[in-house]
Amino acid sequence: MIIAIDGPAASGKSTTAKKVAEMLNFIYVDTGSMYRAVTLAVLNAGMDPNVESDVKGILPNLAISVEVSEGGSKTLLDGNDVSEETRRTGVTNHVSAVSAMPSVREEMVAMQRRITVGKDAVVEGRDIGTVVFPKADFKFYFTASHTARAERRRLDLKKLGIEHSTEEIIEDLKRRDDIDSGRIHSPLTRADDAITVDTTNLTFDEQVAFIVNRVRNS
Repeated sequence: MIIAIDGPAASGKSTTAKKVAEMLNFIYVDTGSMYRAVTLAVLNAGMDPNVESDVKGILPNLAISVEVSEGGSKTLLDGNDVSEETRRTGVTNHVSAVSAMPSVREEMVAMQRRITVGKDAVVEGRDIGTVVFPKADFKFYFTASHTARAERRRLDLKKLGIEHSTEEIIEDLKRRDDIDSGRIHSPLTRADDAITVDTTNLTFDEQVAFIVNRVRNS
């Protein structure tokens, strides 16, 4: 069974998806971390993350993998766990541009399909219900106000020792939304058969319960 959770950055997808997977005894796959790993590799190589020919050139040599288990996953780049490093500002500032490149998305989508073969999985990202798994058993689309999303992101960054104002983060989220929704290849959009979940005023437990109950009672 595949449960697809899509939505913009900081809408609550990752933490909710991880807990849902744990409660249902499914594997959890954070596809965004895979695009972040590509972006990190591009930056580490000193290449321009806005030039697809440069990025495409290093894709065949990238060793990106995801170690998945019930309730969690780690993203590995060349055998090293980069899960935390990929959440830092430098990667965040460029990940939408790298993710918009068709060559990158084709490579990552193929990988996402491979790691879920024969498994029950909660998969979250931007195009899971529309492109990666258009026939997913359940599809959810998360959304929230810019203020709520910015506050969540601010707290996440604070845990990494990074301080940004809510206003700064709102502007960055709007910029990323424009890139993610406006790209030609696999844009961020709600699948016609997805259930919209507005998390603005929902607690974490309420978000998790909503999905778990839908799956268990269907």
